[in-house]
Amino acid sequence: MPVVVTAPLAVWFEDGWTVTKRNLTKIKRSPDMLVFAVLQPIMFVLLFSQVYGGAIQVRGTDYTQFLMAGIFAQTVVFGATFSGSAMAQDLKEGLIDRFRTLPMSASAVLVGRTNSDLVLNGISMVIMMATGLAVGWRVQSAPHEFLAGIALLLLFSYAFSWVMALLGMSVRTPEVINNASFMILFPLTFISNAFVPSDTMPLVLRVFAEWNPVSSLVQAARELFGNVGTAPVPDVWTMQHPVLTVLVGIVVMLVVFVPLAVRKYTRISAG
Repeated sequence: MPVVVTAPLAVWFEDGWTVTKRNLTKIKRSPDMLVFAVLQPIMFVLLFSQVYGGAIQVRGTDYTQFLMAGIFAQTVVFGATFSGSAMAQDLKEGLIDRFRTLPMSASAVLVGRTNSDLVLNGISMVIMMATGLAVGWRVQSAPHEFLAGIALLLLFSYAFSWVMALLGMSVRTPEVINNASFMILFPLTFISNAFVPSDTMPLVLRVFAEWNPVSSLVQAARELFGNVGTAPVPDVWTMQHPVLTVLVGIVVMLVVFVPLAVRKYTRISAG
């Protein structure tokens, strides 16, 4: 009986790990993918901290300390789009059809895709933190809180990558997924508390920002990294309990979008 239960699970892990290694090898052979993945957030760090930082005042904290959690959140959210664009590219190139001929789990391709993008996001996070330290950012919290902040950011990116994987399988070309991603991600990241406090925004935008899941992620990262200072926190449940809000959001995304993505992939690969 144990063999019957564990053998399929072992095969599933092996299939997922094989696809993960394939995607990581692809990144290794195309280092420009990693370079461009980290250049954009580095540019944002330098742009906002060195060019705009002197003109943006945040009550109760230094702007660089305020900014970095927003850059981290933006980095992992944008990094999750690789899952969508990669799935769209694999469909265009017919790679999904080749996978269909192999005796492998249907979800292994998606697991391998999201796992490899999690690794890519982790590398980006390390580079972003080094850049932040170079411009004056400092962690003011305990080591376990710092590690919890990193874990929360990466877990959110992993859950969001399943959303983008589903979107990538739902469009016709990789070019469409790029345009669709920016239409979704730019409002989520810029109409948030990532770069400026939400209380400086007009009423409608402020309400959107306070209930924006990216704002909760940014606020949670600021708290766990000890970068809140004495800056006022909006009297909104999502901002008062950002860590719990993000954890709930992660669970909801995984519960909803993992089955939807697997079902979509199964339907495509069977077609």
